[in-house]
Amino acid sequence: MEKRQFLKIAGLTGIGLAGKVEKGLAGAAFFDSNALPKQTFNMSGYAAPKIDTVRIGYIGLGNRGGGAIKRIVHLDNVQVLAVADIVTEKATAAKKQLELSGHSPEVYSGSKDAWKKLCERKDLDLIYICTPWNLHAPMALYAMEQGKHVAVEIPAATTVSDCWKLVETSERTKKHCMMLENCCYDFFELLTLNMARQGFFGEIVHVEGAYIHDIFDSLFQKDKRFDLWRLRENERNGNLYPTHGLGPIAQILDINRGDKMDYLVSMSSNDFMLGAKAKELAAKDGDFKQFATKSFRGNMNTTTIKTNKGKTIMLQHDVSSPRPYSRLHLISGTKGAAQKYPLPEDGTEGRISTGHEWLKEPEFKALEQKYQPEIIKRVGELAKKVGGHGGMDFLMDWRLIDCLRNGLPLDQDVYDAASWSVISPLSEWSVANKSNSIDVPDFTNGSWKKNKPVDTTLKNGGNTGVKS
Repeated sequence: MEKRQFLKIAGLTGIGLAGKVEKGLAGAAFFDSNALPKQTFNMSGYAAPKIDTVRIGYIGLGNRGGGAIKRIVHLDNVQVLAVADIVTEKATAAKKQLELSGHSPEVYSGSKDAWKKLCERKDLDLIYICTPWNLHAPMALYAMEQGKHVAVEIPAATTVSDCWKLVETSERTKKHCMMLENCCYDFFELLTLNMARQGFFGEIVHVEGAYIHDIFDSLFQKDKRFDLWRLRENERNGNLYPTHGLGPIAQILDINRGDKMDYLVSMSSNDFMLGAKAKELAAKDGDFKQFATKSFRGNMNTTTIKTNKGKTIMLQHDVSSPRPYSRLHLISGTKGAAQKYPLPEDGTEGRISTGHEWLKEPEFKALEQKYQPEIIKRVGELAKKVGGHGGMDFLMDWRLIDCLRNGLPLDQDVYDAASWSVISPLSEWSVANKSNSIDVPDFTNGSWKKNKPVDTTLKNGGNTGVKS
């Protein structure tokens, strides 16, 4: 047998066959084409019935959920009817804040399952999920089963099995499951997507993305991380947070819409920081004793991916080393290139090249004007005022509501949610197996060959109202 086929059967048998799951990776059956769930309905390009006023329920009102309710009040044609959080004070505070803008949500709290009652309401169209990672898939699945569209924070799932469940449930219920990958709506990322659509870069050859962000101290802050959930996630060794870097470049490569990710290999450095810090804190604080003997992921993970059409992707993840923030966002084609990080000192959003040097600021500005995406022309200035990571969060919310109100296909569908999220558990397996290659499942079941690329024109949308 070929090496990768052997690894799929022999290597995976040791960690998952016969229904067992280890390190979030399901067994060989998920890579056997005869055992894969068959596509019952193609959600790529699916336009759900129009919703004139989108009625929303929010689950999770911490950092991300708290920001989401501040943004949504700037949109017309939405009603926030329910909010839920396990911490009652957060839920009631969110209710009071929303009431200032004319919304009157009911609060769900007091138990770990209170959110289910929110999902079961008959008067909601969209469930917006901003909870710790391990709750994303269970909540999204339950919400879709209750007949609701879902917007779920990243990653949408942390296991291969849950990725497949999201796909199967979305197809069966015909309910959208959008992962809230806000970086797809950052200004330079939208610009380069539009440039790629219009052929500026020629044939795309190679792309790079990353999540390099020094949040080391916050991983250990009990007041910021409920039950220290983010530190617990770091006991997994792989690329734990691939989608910020992957989402925008996957759209540029038309992944799931003309191309697909074929296989990956992943390598992690040793852990030089997390374990030492856990031991240090355990000597002073009993809450950290449970972590004193744990193994943590390596500081830097590098994952490389080959696509069906021969393109290559490089992803990196490091949230502990003291280095400047970067998502890389590099596009290299046969006619040109672009790169966002490190951010240019001239104040531009990134760099563009058609040769061995980056273009000067006047040339960049001219290209920026020529290829400005329609969504930026219509909502860009307001997005900067409302904020949310410089405005990209508001653009994401605006576009989601725009698609639901106008009955348009979403920019990010359930196949994107699954294929971008699954990189995490697959990278874990590769790291644990001396960086051997492992196939990336085709969640579209072959429909990637005919699915249409993400629309950047707003021809049928763009009329969602905003409040002054």
